[in-house]
Amino acid sequence: MSDASSVSRSLRERLGGSTEDRLGRALSDLLENPLLTSALGRAFDARDKAAQAQEVAMGALNLPSAADIERLTRRLRSVSYRLEGIEDGVGRLDRAVASGGVEARLSAIEEQLQALTRKLDQTAQPQAKESPAHAPAARSAASPKARRPAKAGRPPKAGRPATGGRAGGKAAASRKAAPKGG
Repeated sequence: MSDASSVSRSLRERLGGSTEDRLGRALSDLLENPLLTSALGRAFDARDKAAQAQEVAMGALNLPSAADIERLTRRLRSVSYRLEGIEDGVGRLDRAVASGGVEARLSAIEEQLQALTRKLDQTAQPQAKESPAHAPAARSAASPKARRPAKAGRPPKAGRPATGGRAGGKAAASRKAAPKGG
């Protein structure tokens, strides 16, 4: 049996190898033939022209082409994905509002504000008790005009303070510039 199987294998290999070579040569001869290549080129051109004519005719009849339907399908799929994302977001918001999370946060913020207000009131009360007795003296001592000495060599003029500043400021200047009798 081994002799018969080896003979059949060798025969198959010889026929297979020679058949592949023959078939390859025949195909290359056909593809190199200018008559066949020009016929194939004309057939492909005719197919393209027929497809273009079909698109024009379908356009004239206001019917969508396969490419139009494919674009529309992709667009619809994209809109569908976006809509699902929006639905998910609305669902999350709905769960957050329904569970009272916002109300709980607002009440916690109000409690914190009340606590801060109480602390501010408590710290402001001791300062208010100490400040009125010492405040006028502290202000007058800290005033820059009070620390400034009078100009040397000249006594203060009548109507002007001894600190060297003008009395009245802009209001006095505007009164001087205003016409009289009006």
